[in-house]
Amino acid sequence: MSSGSRGSVGCLRCCLVIFAVASALCVSAPALYWRFKKGFLASSTASSACTPCVCDCPPPLSLQKIAPGLLNLSVTDSISVTDCGKNDPELSKEMEKQFVDLLTEELKLREFVAEEHAHHMNATLLDARRLASQYQKEAEKCNTATETCEEAREQAEAALSKERKLTAYWERRARALGWRDTRLVALL
Repeated sequence: MSSGSRGSVGCLRCCLVIFAVASALCVSAPALYWRFKKGFLASSTASSACTPCVCDCPPPLSLQKIAPGLLNLSVTDSISVTDCGKNDPELSKEMEKQFVDLLTEELKLREFVAEEHAHHMNATLLDARRLASQYQKEAEKCNTATETCEEAREQAEAALSKERKLTAYWERRARALGWRDTRLVALL
C-alpha cells in the first residue's frame, strides 16, 4: 500500500471520527439542553412544576429500526416522557430534519467509502492485469529462447555426430594406407 493511500485512509478515518462525534453532539445536545433547562428551572422555582402533558403521540422511531447499521441515537428516546417540550410540533419537526439530515449524511458517507473502495479495487485489478501481462510476455520470451537453444543443441549434436563419422572414416582410410599414430608408438 502506498504512502498516499495510507494518508487518505488516515484522513478518511479522522473525518469519520469527527463526523461521529459531531453527530453524537447534534443528536444529544437538544436532550441535554432540555434536561439542563428542566433541572435549572426546577432548582430556581421548586414549587412550580411542569404539568404532565396529555397526548396520543405515536411511539418514537428508533434509529435501529430505520437504519439497522447505525447505533440507536434517537433523540426522542433520550427525552423523558414528562418533558413538556416533547409535544412541541416545531421542535419535533426540527428534530426530524436533523435526524433525516444525519441519515442522509451517513448514506452519502457510506456511498463515498464504497466508491473509494471500488476505485482502489479497480486500480489493484489493473495493476494485477498489467503484471500478469508482463509476466506472460517474459514467459513467452523465455520459451522462445529455450526452443532456440534446444534447436541449436540438436543441430550441434547432429554436426558432432557427422564429424565423428567423417573422422572415423578418414582414420580407417589412413590406417589402411599404413598410417600409425606416433603418439601410441612413442608410448609403447
